[in-house]
Amino acid sequence: METKDLSRYSKEFLHGLLEKMLLIRRFEEKAAQMYGLQKIGGFCHLYIGQEASGVGSVSAVDLSRDYVLTAYRDHGIALACGMKPGFLMAELFGKVNGCSKGKGGSMHFFDTSLHFLGGNGIVGAHIPVATGVALKVRLKRESGVVLCFFGDGAIHQGSFHESLNMAQIWKLPILYICENNQYGMGTDFRRVSAVTDFTIMGSSYGIEGKQVNGMDVLDVYETVSDEVNRIRKNNSPGFLEIRTYRYKGHSMSDPARYRTREELNAYREQDPLLLLKTRMINNNQITEEQFEAIDHRLKKLCDDAVKFADKSEEPALKSLYEDVYA
Repeated sequence: METKDLSRYSKEFLHGLLEKMLLIRRFEEKAAQMYGLQKIGGFCHLYIGQEASGVGSVSAVDLSRDYVLTAYRDHGIALACGMKPGFLMAELFGKVNGCSKGKGGSMHFFDTSLHFLGGNGIVGAHIPVATGVALKVRLKRESGVVLCFFGDGAIHQGSFHESLNMAQIWKLPILYICENNQYGMGTDFRRVSAVTDFTIMGSSYGIEGKQVNGMDVLDVYETVSDEVNRIRKNNSPGFLEIRTYRYKGHSMSDPARYRTREELNAYREQDPLLLLKTRMINNNQITEEQFEAIDHRLKKLCDDAVKFADKSEEPALKSLYEDVYA
């Protein structure tokens, strides 16, 4: 694994990136364990392996004015935005103290106070919603930028193409981010896409695309930072394909037998946590003992999240009819 000069970054910033990625990893591992114990029902899509994509991107924006929307694989991005593990675990448990009052579950994490507008369960359906948020930002002459995450499976939906077209016509401040984790459910994206370089997808609408190494949190951070700064200055949309990889199946019910052990092992050698940790050790930014101490603290935080979720109450029956209509 190569050594990279980290002198341009503060120690606090690097520790923040590493800690956020490690929190996501430990939270997702705990969620998988709780799913196995039948504490969590329904769908559950884990973010393990994709931590650098969410953390690097969200670290490049200012959530006091910027907005983030994503698809159903939302646990990691919710944590990157600053949502608390206890409220997220309670939501997974279907408890009233969950971030969506136990009604949304795994796919519908949400916190308007952090400008994190979901977590959306239908493939590609949130892309027009994010475009609408960007329209609101422009019409109100705000200075924010919208990050819109979606998977490679959504890129062939009409909503993606319609949204990019409108965003360019109206010069909206939005960065569309395709998190290409190589598989749409169980199908290799190369089998179902006439174009395998997704960066050219925006060219039909005059939007230049860029590809990013999604296993390297610093590459993600730098590229998203540049794009966000450009969008703020020029008021025109952007598009990124972040090439990443999920180490688990599409959801908890997926054994992922459609890929080889050799492929999985090759990507495990590019683990975003291991990559950043090794660079920081080589640059005297962290020691193995310090890393272990952080890891111990975050594991306890996730254990406490489970205790909080366990103690939380079930939603009252009458709440079934609350918040159905605005």
